[in-house]
Amino acid sequence: MKVLIIEDGKQLAESMVQYLQREGYQCEVAETMEDGLERVMLHDYDCILLDITLPDGNGLTILEKLKETGKMEGVIIISAKDSLDDRIKGLKLGADDYLAKPFHLPELGARVEALIRRKNFQGSNKVVFNELTIDVPAQVVSVNGNHLSLTRKEYDLLLFLISNKGRVISKNAIAEHLSGDMADMLDNLGFVYAHVKNLKKKLSESGCKDYIKTIYGFGYQWEI
Repeated sequence: MKVLIIEDGKQLAESMVQYLQREGYQCEVAETMEDGLERVMLHDYDCILLDITLPDGNGLTILEKLKETGKMEGVIIISAKDSLDDRIKGLKLGADDYLAKPFHLPELGARVEALIRRKNFQGSNKVVFNELTIDVPAQVVSVNGNHLSLTRKEYDLLLFLISNKGRVISKNAIAEHLSGDMADMLDNLGFVYAHVKNLKKKLSESGCKDYIKTIYGFGYQWEI
């Protein structure tokens, strides 16, 4: 799961990254409104943690742009306790939740997990697709009740594909989801093919039907 943190406080941003990465999230950080706006327009995220007060403007501008372009990212506003008006405005603009500073990192993690569960999995802790079951909080995958051992990248890929079932996902989008900022530095997307191949092999060997279809020249699709 991919999280964008738009926060100019370096110490807080670093603490959030360290905690969320331990919880299994892939994190990117933007310290300014301009950088955050550029990232949300170019990439897709499962959750955006948005500070309202940024050095070059109001974070609500990013919310307005998301609403204007129809992007569906989940957004949690992070704000000072005295910014009630901005929090209300943010919720009206489409933010899903807010968290007042200072906050405890476990609460942040719980809010992020709940938001992603609501957005991607209709509020359920488990994703069930025919013989395949994914326990999202535990990050456990099973086929016909039998545990399936996956690497971190394979698990992230599986969850990404199944949460976008029926949609054709480009190799570039998969690369960005799995590698974040590093995707732009890679010479080729061969690693995407390798992860898809390994995931398909493990699913097949476990008795799962082959739901991952290759769309030649573009990417992959989890077939409904």
